[in-house]
Amino acid sequence: MPEPLTKDEINSETDPSVSKQWDESTPKDEQFKDLYKITDGLKSGLLTTIRPNVGPVSRSMAVAKRVGPDFLFLANNHSKKFEDLKQDKTAQITFQDSSNQNWVSISGEAVTTANDDPRIKQIYSKGVNAWFGDLGDGVHTGMPDDPRMTLIEVKANYISYWKSTSSSVGFIKEVAQASFTGGVATTGVNRQLFDKDIQQARDSGS
Repeated sequence: MPEPLTKDEINSETDPSVSKQWDESTPKDEQFKDLYKITDGLKSGLLTTIRPNVGPVSRSMAVAKRVGPDFLFLANNHSKKFEDLKQDKTAQITFQDSSNQNWVSISGEAVTTANDDPRIKQIYSKGVNAWFGDLGDGVHTGMPDDPRMTLIEVKANYISYWKSTSSSVGFIKEVAQASFTGGVATTGVNRQLFDKDIQQARDSGS
């Protein structure tokens, strides 16, 4: 049910749409499990880099592998995203599931490696070559040893996400009722994970 407002809940510290925004009660290990369930089910997201004199630039990227709270991508090192990362290693990954309103926002630092990184062969999968093409010179083949094939690892330092707790019908009902009564709709939980939480998850291998 929507939470009723009182006349005293009128500032940024007490307004329930802000002060009650974050889930502070669920254990962190459970929060990470829910996070991974969302991201692993979506497979791809928007990878955002910072371009000089432009600002944030995003493009859809398939996740090659998730390692705990960090994400690996395979990309062509001739693309402009690598020029962006030479200037600013700040990166963001966003995921959205339109079927249930779940979303994830991951902020962090992107680390790129040379083509001889053994992880490239480990995470390479059939179909990746379709995004590189075989240039017919025996070198630029779109395979793991193609010198264009480069790994981008985004190491998270802040994560926020929304986990829906309502069905599609329940979502509509909750929003309608909140709109009618003046309450605040409760259709899910909003969570945030800080650098300390993320490092602990990384260290524990979870």
